[in-house]
Amino acid sequence: MSAVEQAGHLPDIFSEAVGRRVVEHRAWGETVAVALPDLSDAQASALCAHVRTRARETLRRMETARIVAAIDRASACLLDRAHPLRRKAEALLPVVTGYDRETVRLGLTSYLKTFRKPQLLRFLAEDFSNPGVLDGFQPAVKGGLVRARGPDLLLHVWAGNVPALPLWSLVAGLLVKAGTVGKLASAEPLTAGWFAHLIAEADPELGECLAITWWKGGAGGAEAAYLTAADCVMAYGGNDTLAALRAKLPVTTRFLPHGHRIGFAMVGREALDSRRAGPLAQLAAHDMVRYEQQGCYAPQMLFVERGGATAPDEFARHLAHALAALASRHPRRRLDQAESSAIAAWRSGHEMRALDGCASLLGDPADPWSVVLLDRPATLSPSGLNRSLAVVAVDDLAEVPALVAPHRAYLQTAGIAAAPARLVALADDLAAVGVTRISAIGRMTAPEAGWHHDGRFSLLDLVTVTEIEAGAEAAAEGFAPYAD
Repeated sequence: MSAVEQAGHLPDIFSEAVGRRVVEHRAWGETVAVALPDLSDAQASALCAHVRTRARETLRRMETARIVAAIDRASACLLDRAHPLRRKAEALLPVVTGYDRETVRLGLTSYLKTFRKPQLLRFLAEDFSNPGVLDGFQPAVKGGLVRARGPDLLLHVWAGNVPALPLWSLVAGLLVKAGTVGKLASAEPLTAGWFAHLIAEADPELGECLAITWWKGGAGGAEAAYLTAADCVMAYGGNDTLAALRAKLPVTTRFLPHGHRIGFAMVGREALDSRRAGPLAQLAAHDMVRYEQQGCYAPQMLFVERGGATAPDEFARHLAHALAALASRHPRRRLDQAESSAIAAWRSGHEMRALDGCASLLGDPADPWSVVLLDRPATLSPSGLNRSLAVVAVDDLAEVPALVAPHRAYLQTAGIAAAPARLVALADDLAAVGVTRISAIGRMTAPEAGWHHDGRFSLLDLVTVTEIEAGAEAAAEGFAPYAD
């Protein structure tokens, strides 16, 4: 086992006095010990007060362009495979998360590119027609002036073991000039702290406006200090966890929850000729393998339209072949007992359908993937995750919106392979049942810069808008020195 890795990021005045809780992660025959910052009640209150003060006194005066530049430099460092922190990420994250090294390497590069300067500017432009409103009052289209301000103290509560996933909300908070405190996810407690450290190196004043720490949720202690101090809380996790967290917050605290979601894919008959079907199945397999369907945007069911040159059962075999081929390049991470049981229960349910002639299971239970073909339309249902998926044959993709509608509250991403006119028509019907993101198959697990997470505005939801009405602006003219 190597030396203990220090997780998180704290402003300089807190760096030496805090306690640490050491946790060990094991995978691929290696062990990594991580020391999580564990602050006392008083330290947590002092930290929140420090970040809030620095946000008011320093961050508010920064030009947005300066913040973008610091984030861009941090991203560039982690994209550089020769940089010490990038080398550390490639060495430690496979052990901490269980994902294979190649998956981690490719995933980091793909994800971090969304935080370079051009993508950050698109991020801002997507939510603000004039991003200058973050720097001061700007002319409003209806007349008067308008500006937007982020919260003085934004608390992030992260969950999950997908590498670097917290960076999305961390960056969003900084772009709106929010003082930021983030709670590390125990399953992946490293990347957010590394990124914050790089931002602090790029711009020390900005580094004093953010902190990445940890506390044991639901156990009293310092948690109440963080929740009481925050103006806004952005949280990720299961619905029960989010409901419990909401109940602990003051009624005046803005709460932005992101719970579990379910994704699915659709393949039209025009995409099923002999030239396209095989490569498309490979892209679908990549969407399954990349982080083992742990992200809310991964496919858990795939609807295939009849009438193409490649029938649904043949497409299912293409998919199984692609998953088998990927297993050697990207070995599946070791599953715990609960995960293994979930796959076994999922397979068992479909084995019962197979007895009635309604389903066909491909592969062996010992294989690191599971594909089932359902020969009749079936409503959307969760898979066993970790490379398990049902291929559902349908006569027409127009049937699919009704098949996924029962899960309206949990829908997010749909991957679609269809001709342009059908894509738009299907997207319209899917939007009506709650789908908020349409992607290409093969890109389901890689949202574009500026996407609207769960159909919401990533930046606009964080800000408060102040308006100077046109009447007030006009009245002020009467008091100007040149008015007499």
